[in-house]
Amino acid sequence: MKVVALVSGGKDSCYVMMKCIQYGHEIVALANLLPVDDSVDELDSYMYQTVGHQIIVSYAECMNVPLHQKLSYQMTPDDEVEDMFVLLSEVKRQIPSITAVSSGAIASDYQRLRVESICSRLGLVSLAFLWKQDQTLLLQEMIANGIKAILVKVAAIGLDPSKHLGKDLAFMEPHLLKLKELYGSNVCGEGGEYETLTLDCPLFTRARIVLDEFQVVLHSPDSIAPVGVLHPTIFHLEKKGNPDPGSLEDEPGLVFEVQGDGPNTPESTHQLDNGIVDVVEHKRTRVNLSKTGKENTFSICCWLKDSSESSTGLKEDLETVLTEIETQILKHGLNWKNVLYIHLYISDMNEFAVANETYVKFITQEKCPFGVPSRSTIELPLVQAGLGKSYVEVLVANDHSKRVLHVQSISSWAPSCIGPYSQATLHKGVLHMAGQLGLDPPTMNLRNEGAVAELNQALKNSEAIAETFRCSISSSAILFVIFCSARTTQSEKNQLHEKFVSFLDLAKSSRRVSKVIDPIFLYILVPDLPKRALVEVKPVLYVEEDSEDDETRQEQLGEGDYSCLGYEPEKWHQDCVQKRVVDGKICVTVLSISAEVMRKLVETSGEEKQLEKVSRFCVYLLNKTLSENSFSWQDTTSLRIHFSTSLGVSVERLSDIFETAFKELNEMSHGVTMDSSKEPVFNLVPVLGVGNSSASLDNIITCELFSLRS
Repeated sequence: MKVVALVSGGKDSCYVMMKCIQYGHEIVALANLLPVDDSVDELDSYMYQTVGHQIIVSYAECMNVPLHQKLSYQMTPDDEVEDMFVLLSEVKRQIPSITAVSSGAIASDYQRLRVESICSRLGLVSLAFLWKQDQTLLLQEMIANGIKAILVKVAAIGLDPSKHLGKDLAFMEPHLLKLKELYGSNVCGEGGEYETLTLDCPLFTRARIVLDEFQVVLHSPDSIAPVGVLHPTIFHLEKKGNPDPGSLEDEPGLVFEVQGDGPNTPESTHQLDNGIVDVVEHKRTRVNLSKTGKENTFSICCWLKDSSESSTGLKEDLETVLTEIETQILKHGLNWKNVLYIHLYISDMNEFAVANETYVKFITQEKCPFGVPSRSTIELPLVQAGLGKSYVEVLVANDHSKRVLHVQSISSWAPSCIGPYSQATLHKGVLHMAGQLGLDPPTMNLRNEGAVAELNQALKNSEAIAETFRCSISSSAILFVIFCSARTTQSEKNQLHEKFVSFLDLAKSSRRVSKVIDPIFLYILVPDLPKRALVEVKPVLYVEEDSEDDETRQEQLGEGDYSCLGYEPEKWHQDCVQKRVVDGKICVTVLSISAEVMRKLVETSGEEKQLEKVSRFCVYLLNKTLSENSFSWQDTTSLRIHFSTSLGVSVERLSDIFETAFKELNEMSHGVTMDSSKEPVFNLVPVLGVGNSSASLDNIITCELFSLRS
């Protein structure tokens, strides 16, 4: 990409430019905000380093890259952001080929989010390759790679203006590491401990900056953490190599001053219409819904029946489905900002772009002020199962307590989410993570060494996201759903689970955690995944929240008559069930029905009778598991029933069979299980195969039940 680099004069903004070039991008312009008074170092900027700004104009000559500057009229959070918007708008107008902006953000969410917001408004990509990097390693890396920078501001215990201002970063490294050890200081200055001015680096191909004279100004004579700045007074450029003849300082056309308060044209060049245009007329006979009974956290699922008369394209089907879901959410007095997670299932991954364009007409950052939902996108054999081309499930909460992690900048931390879906959403102690592909974060390219390499990278990405919430996938995961593409070879499938467990074991040993949740693994074989990936991992984690009351509810719901559906408990029944109960709040159950289990259950050879028997057995075991662990059906947030298309049965027919089984349960429990007048509580999800191990994906039906006690 062609990049405009935000430069402050500090080491971070220079080093991120070097990382941009390392990853194949081109720096075509520099952008900088000046303080109101060019002779004064502004110490209170919310967004940008301004100490030493007098020298930044020289960067254009040193790099032979144009510099665009704007006078910042007032140092307030909103105004600084708007100034930057005006500045970058003008740069983009003058250089239309620019598609990305680089910034030196390392740990500041304040800075990163505002740069991302501006990029979103201008249709640009944010590049923040230093984001979330280990600061000790990063400092060492900068020095080793030729960043020559001096300290121009100090404001921390252990840093003395009279001793340390003007000192080179390499000289200061041992002292900064010692301060980290003694006081927990940020060695890269991310806590405001110090600021730097870069005088030379490999990007300065034409000249380096030589500081001839400067003044040290003491702003705060605090005895513990005095604040002082270095104010450059005289400097010159020293030519490198054999540059073109002529004075570098006199070369015209490299520095541009940006005037005005912003473009008169609409500020966004890429925002899509938030309204739906030409939405297909609802064909009510096609729309099917399911909804769980829990009132404060529940799932709504919508799919379409398929027929030769009503069959339309993916765009029209998805518009119909999302419109219906929006209608259902509004009926509860809620809207898209209450959605925590979205499962987007489509019939053809080749139409992913069409699906995404349709999706962003409904779910936007403007509609979700508390953060956009997390999402996974999967291709399913929808048409083969008698469905339309789109199928959507949303998880909804009736409060605003969710915490959303949405990093849109491309970095070395974890894959960016450029668009209206986030990396993870935390709600009621449950961390719902977006589906993770094996993407190399700084390049956003898939690992190309096969399924095992993709899995390993996807797990690294998942761990990076988990660490942001102060947890780990190795100790906090309740459930891993792993989608495998049909293009994955059997040899690779045989290795996946073993490699997965090895990764978690290694992570556990390195973290030395005392409390570990033993997760459930569910492998699902699907036709295709985004970017033609072979593996996608969807982790669900439990994150203890301090504000929660951790007392476990002990009252029993009664042992129940488990034989009400015609079954007496047998030992082998429990071999079909995996369950995890966490702190009495969460119950995750995975119930697997293999061909062998079906043979045990069914004596008759009639297919219809087999499925009826299996459905009743599933409902019986799920009910038994909930009751034994003091959960009820009213605690259910989601129930997915994955079924193999090898069954040769349509979703419509299978839905009728399971509805009948649930009605029987409801009648036998005197109506306390669920409201039979409402939609089904389960989603039927057609897949190519499913299993508890990647090597054996031969379950006929697998139930995935998630219950959350309020």
